[in-house]
Amino acid sequence: MTGSHQPGSGPVQINQAQLQARVNELGTQLRRDYQGQEPHLICVLNGAFMFHADLVRAMGIALTVDFLQTSSYGDAKQSSGEVKLVKDLSFPLSGRHVVLVEDIVDTGITMHYLLGYLSGRGPASLKVAALLSKPSRRKIEVPVDYLGFTIPDAFVYGYGLDRGQLDRNLPFITSQE
Repeated sequence: MTGSHQPGSGPVQINQAQLQARVNELGTQLRRDYQGQEPHLICVLNGAFMFHADLVRAMGIALTVDFLQTSSYGDAKQSSGEVKLVKDLSFPLSGRHVVLVEDIVDTGITMHYLLGYLSGRGPASLKVAALLSKPSRRKIEVPVDYLGFTIPDAFVYGYGLDRGQLDRNLPFITSQE
């Protein structure tokens, strides 16, 4: 499959201006909520890397970052339901105010796994910032404290989310029919 730089024809179309406006709003909210606390933002790779970078810039306060990676999809469009930790954190979480930054909360399985895993490391607080949420697909209810957009059940790509490992570099989010 080759990368497509044209929007798809599905029900989800979030343009670059909409993304940036919402990320800036979330950054402002996080800046207010974590003023003076030096939060630790953990990016869930690979899909959240653009959202994470833009969110960190939008916050404009002292903070630290780290990265972890899970796998439950491989190259498929549907989660296998089995979560594997592919890359672990580089820094301790004990006593830190942690914000887990995710691209999309779909079934809730991966988020449930990550929240349990990270809670065991003793953070002072643990919140979730997700760019997208598909509540119609939830198998496990999980908290999303900072949410960009709620979307219908559609396969989405762009702005960090991939389509067969391609199209992460699109500056917008789109979907296929």
